Order: sequence, then C-alpha cells, then structure tokens
Amino acid sequence: MAPSTAQRRPHAILVAYPLQGHVIPSVHLALKLASRGLSITFVNTLSVHHQTLRAHSPTTDEEDVFACARRSGLDIRYEVVSDGLPLGFDRSLNHDQFMSALLHVLSAHVEELARGVEGVDCLIADTFFVWPATLARRLGIAYVSFWTEPALVFTLYYHLDLLRRNGHFGSNDNRDDTIDYIPGVPSLEPTDLPSYLQDTDTSTVVHQIIYKAFSEAKRADFVLCNTVQELEPSTISALQSTKPFYAVGPLFPSASTSTVPTSLWPESDCTHFLDPKPDHSVLYVSFGSYAHLSKRDLTEIALGLLDSRVSFLWVLRPDIVSSDDPDPLPAGFVESAGGRGLVVPWCRQAEVLKHRAVGGFFTHCGWNSVMESIWCGVPMLCLPLLTDQFVNRRLVVEEWRVGTGVEGRPRREKVAKKIGEVMMGGKVREGFVREIRETRRALENAVAVGGSSEVNLDRFIEDLTKRDCY
Repeated sequence: MAPSTAQRRPHAILVAYPLQGHVIPSVHLALKLASRGLSITFVNTLSVHHQTLRAHSPTTDEEDVFACARRSGLDIRYEVVSDGLPLGFDRSLNHDQFMSALLHVLSAHVEELARGVEGVDCLIADTFFVWPATLARRLGIAYVSFWTEPALVFTLYYHLDLLRRNGHFGSNDNRDDTIDYIPGVPSLEPTDLPSYLQDTDTSTVVHQIIYKAFSEAKRADFVLCNTVQELEPSTISALQSTKPFYAVGPLFPSASTSTVPTSLWPESDCTHFLDPKPDHSVLYVSFGSYAHLSKRDLTEIALGLLDSRVSFLWVLRPDIVSSDDPDPLPAGFVESAGGRGLVVPWCRQAEVLKHRAVGGFFTHCGWNSVMESIWCGVPMLCLPLLTDQFVNRRLVVEEWRVGTGVEGRPRREKVAKKIGEVMMGGKVREGFVREIRETRRALENAVAVGGSSEVNLDRFIEDLTKRDCY
C-alpha cells in the first residue's frame, strides 16, 4: 500500500496513445494535474519521442520534453517505451501492423516500466489501450481512463451491445433507421456513427481493439473526458450514472501556455502569408495528422478550392494519399492558385486559427481541431474521413450550428459552393459566427476559475485521493 497523502502527493503514470491527436491532450492533462500538485510519470512510445525530437530539436536525441515544465516547479518525469516496432517502420502506411503491435506488444513494455517506478498510486491511460484495467489490478492501483474525444463518441462505444442488439451494428445488413435508444442521446442517424461502427466487416484489428478497450473501460475507476459539461450535458449526465465521469476539457495548446513540444512534424511559420491578407479572408485547410484521402477526392478538393476564388492556407501532409505518393496535387495547382494560396506540410495550427486573416476552417473534424476552431471563433466546413470525425461533424453542424458539411464524396462544384457559404455566405456565415461566439463562451467559462472543467478536475483529484489505495 502506498504511503498516505499526508506524507506525499499522489503519483500517476500517464500513458499517451501514440497518435498526434491523442498526444496533445495527454500532455496538457499531465500539465494540469501536475499544476495541482500530482506527481506525473509521462510515458511516450520511442517512435513518438524520436519523431517529436526530429520536429523540434534535430540536434539531440536525448532531450526530455518536460524539462522546461520541471524547471518551473512541476513534478513531471518522462519515460519512453517501445511499441514493438522498429523506429523506421512506416506506421501510417502499415496501419494494421501498427494497431496489432499496440494490441499485442505494447502492454508488456508498459508493465515492465510501471513495476520499476516507486510509489505509484494510479494509472492514467488512453481509453483505446486494451490493457489498463488489467494492468492496474495487477499493480494494485486505480485505473483512470482518459478519453480524448467527445462524450457522445464514448457513450456510443460504451453501449455497443445496444447497437448490436438493435441491429444497427455488427451485421451485413445493418438497420438504417434513426437510433433513439442510447442513454443520454436523443437520436442520431446511422451515418452519424463513428466509421468503425458503420463497417460491415467487424473482424478487423481495429474492431478487436475497440471491443477490448471498452471492456477495460467498463472496469475503470474513473473516466476523464476532453470535453465540456455545458456542450454535452445530457450525454455526460447519463454516463455519470454508470461511473465517475469528469468533463475536464478543452485540453490543447490554445487554452494553456505550455512550452512542451507535441507536434510530430516540423511546423511552418505562415505569418508571412497571412499578415498581408484582409481580415477573415483566408480559408485554412487541414485534414489532420493520420487519416488519408484518395487521389480522386484530393483532386476534387483542390479544384474546388481554385473555383472558389478564396485565399487559402492548405496543410497537406506528404503522406495524405500514400507514403508512396508524396506529391498528390493536380499538375499546375500551385501555379494556378497564384499568390492567393499557400501549401505547407504542417503548421502551428493554434497560431493560424487565431490569426485575424483566417475566416474559415476546412477540416476533417478531428476533436482537437474542432475545439481549437471554436476557441478561436472560426466557422468550420466539415469533411469527416475516419473514426469519431462523423460524430464530431454532427455536433458541429446539427447541434452547435457552428459550421456546415460536405455531404458524401467531395466534388469540385460542391466544395466551391460550401466554401462560399463559410467564407462569403452573408446571413449563413453570420449565423455560424454568432453561434460560434456562444459556443466559445462555454469553452472559456469552463476553463476559467470556478468553471465546470476546473471544478471537475479538482473533484476528480479529491475523489482519487480518497481511495483506500493511498
């Protein structure tokens, strides 16, 4: 049994899921917990560690990314473990092999590390890991499941049995009528489900991860969620009736002053392009850090951008189509765009979104991007590609009304029309701007002193500290 909290502060091991969209909120959760007096051992995979250092500090391979935070007085230690694959392995191109390593190999390395850390009181691990509850029980400590997406997505996975029982998931002929039986969710359409719950082949490695991860999540002692109570009140209330569930978001750089590097790619400084542009005249385009587009869809988007006549800043990962096709744009695209377009491989997204010249965000609807766009007051044009992004689009377009969507596969005419609605749509754009101001106020209030997310985080720490394992 660990010493009492009167003798020392609680110590948590926090393990980040090795994808960009998960690392960012995990780092900021660690900083928030440490600022409240917890000792944190933060665990990255060796691959994420090396990629981060290449992006931010190419001259050293041994830098501790939390060194600056520790000098400021925070008790955050930093460790890395292997995910079971060689450093040079292309995890993006070989998605299934990567997921299989996370499913079968990573836990042994985390357990070996955890057993070597003294005085640990709890394990905070991304919900998508398949082993945290089991490992925490073996170590005799609490398991805190950290969910980096909205509560709505969590509850859909949590109630997978209801979707299967009612014929909306898990068969070759899933029902296509409205889903109205999930606790805390008034109704939604099957096309609003996460992409993995729309699949007919449910035997993939990703589905194995989902099944096992949520079996573990149901055994969690606590759940922390990167959302805001006021944005998803009924869903969160229903989840709180099943287990301790705390909305503690938004957790991202725009809402903090962190100097901890989190980007896995070198970030271009785009101020030279944005500064001369008129206010709200530039469309920022980014489809995230992981999902892919077909070459056909990318071409239609590119042609739609040209047809819209809107200035744009496009973050285009070299592997957005395939690691084997690093230059997927139509021939002559950059020349046709002239001075009104800039294409870069990666950028400081939070800085771009808050620049006065940016008036819209053409996004894949990753949760971090949605929260950052709202925080910066930028209306969205949504093109979900994978996993939770379809649910996030529903929240953006139908519930919060802070943007619109490209329905179905992108075509140049449709893309150009939708860009016009977001950027120059008169009353349509005015409606988006009005609603996003209200939604932004909810985020700002949540992380202010006495706000819901701050109170929830303090309540979590108090409840955690009361456990007998301390």
